[in-house]
Amino acid sequence: MASAAEQLARNLSFSTLGKAKDLQQRIWFTLGALLVYRFGTYIPVPGIDPQAYGATFEQAQQGIAGMLNMFAGGAVERMAIFALNLIPYITASIIIQVLSTASPKLEALRKEGGEAGRRKINQYTRYLTVVFCAVQAYGIAVGLESSQGVVLNPGWFFRISTVITLVGGTMFLMWLGEQITARGVGNGISLIIFAGIVANLPGTIVQTLELSRTGALPTIAVVGLLVLAILVIAVIVFFERAQRRLLIQYPKRQVGNKMFQGDTSHLPLKLNTAGVIPVIFGSSLLLLPATIASFAAQGDAPQWLSVISALLGRGQPLYLILFATFIIFFAFFYTAIVFNPSDTADNLKKSGGFIPGIRPGERTASHIDYVLTRITVAGALYLTIVALIPEVLVSQLNVSQFIGGTSLLIMVTVTLDTISQIQSHLVAQQYEGLVKRSRLGGKRR
Repeated sequence: MASAAEQLARNLSFSTLGKAKDLQQRIWFTLGALLVYRFGTYIPVPGIDPQAYGATFEQAQQGIAGMLNMFAGGAVERMAIFALNLIPYITASIIIQVLSTASPKLEALRKEGGEAGRRKINQYTRYLTVVFCAVQAYGIAVGLESSQGVVLNPGWFFRISTVITLVGGTMFLMWLGEQITARGVGNGISLIIFAGIVANLPGTIVQTLELSRTGALPTIAVVGLLVLAILVIAVIVFFERAQRRLLIQYPKRQVGNKMFQGDTSHLPLKLNTAGVIPVIFGSSLLLLPATIASFAAQGDAPQWLSVISALLGRGQPLYLILFATFIIFFAFFYTAIVFNPSDTADNLKKSGGFIPGIRPGERTASHIDYVLTRITVAGALYLTIVALIPEVLVSQLNVSQFIGGTSLLIMVTVTLDTISQIQSHLVAQQYEGLVKRSRLGGKRR
């Protein structure tokens, strides 16, 4: 039998949305913030010749620069103030989370520090983000200077101004994402990346059709890409909604003179508990060293930079192996962070619930961990296969990187998460309406 929340969710309609004034304000705030982000992707870094840079980017867009451009919403193609996007912030978050599991001090701060501890960890993340931004921005500035005719007035003034501009752009995006999460709808960081991918999607489709028209890409290949995209979307939706439900039983209990019958429930374990985070984390770690190498390799750069740029090129075996390894690692790592079997087992024990045939306490925690590990293996393999599809397409068919599993995975998962949050707001709105009506009815009686 459906719960009260599920029954309310089924009755949601546009009329309910029209009555939810707070949700409307959140949606408008989110759209306005994303519009500001898109506007910033067209403001170029000062001191660059756009035509000369466009020619340089044209040669590098099939490599790492093209993938960074995908996450940046075209800002790299125009060398805008948001060219670094949120990649340094995501990388810093990864390192802080890894350190929090290895450092007892950080782990205690994360688990027991409460709101103050969370703010302290966020502060460390911001400091590390500034360091990554500065290093990456300086590498890009040096790489741009090594490309002939791109920089109008090479020198330290250009390098310092570029570092300040790119660092400021990333910090502003980080703040904007936090504002979307707090005052808007959905996860701000994911929505910014989502907006960048969606904004470039029409141009990518036009580019693919142009390749078909000129004969560079066979028509059958275009049809195959379309069918593959539909299948990938269907697979993503299926796996993102797939759950393993563990049966939970509650014994009979007596309250006063009344005896309440024992109830049954389910503990839902998502097949992909980590969501799209492993793909974004894996891409970020690969982009951090490869971006500097790819830009610096354009000009008179050391031999080892050229070797790194070649080995980490899109579709190269080393790139694919590292990408798959990062995805699988972060699928297990992030699942361990967001879901603790011991805490779940303790909460079940306190509420009197138990898994049939499993002793409450440590045995229940071990059983939940065993089941979660098995389904996470399937989830990690699903993420790896879906994410590697665009890499194979880029290297074999020479098509744009925006049409593929990584971009589709981000778009579908962010859309599902945002819709789920909107639905939660609407359900809360209906609950408030029911409570108000019941109070009014009680007063009238």
